[in-house]
Amino acid sequence: MSPKSDTKKSAKRTTTSSKANQGLSAEEIAAMKETLKERKAAASKEEAEQAVFEKIAEMKASDQTMAKRIHEIVKANAPSLSPKTWYGMPAYADKDGKVICFFQAASKFNVRYATFGFQPDAKLDEGNMWAASFALIKLTDAEEAKIAALVKKSVS
Repeated sequence: MSPKSDTKKSAKRTTTSSKANQGLSAEEIAAMKETLKERKAAASKEEAEQAVFEKIAEMKASDQTMAKRIHEIVKANAPSLSPKTWYGMPAYADKDGKVICFFQAASKFNVRYATFGFQPDAKLDEGNMWAASFALIKLTDAEEAKIAALVKKSVS
């Protein structure tokens, strides 16, 4: 192989790598790296829940308060779900390890609201269209009741 062809291959790899990251923010790239670490780690339920608490502890105060309360709501209303981290976020999975719901801190992607969302395996189907995620600015009794009802429904 000539040095010239080595140069072309090297440049091609760099270009391909740049294209793969094109359009992704630093926060999105960090979330992807988090999920790769999560997939490699074989954690017990206790270790997985501890990882959730560690991620919550890293959050800004307002996100932290909501994340802690949502953790309590999910555990109380869907005890069959197991806490785990997912793309570096607190999430709750079924017995098969499929994420059913998750909390995304506002600070995760530097947006103005946190998100509580559901994945496709959540049993929230309602006709031909239903909400799969919710913006959260603050948790009051009303939002907590809605979250509790949705979490219960998601595992029914």
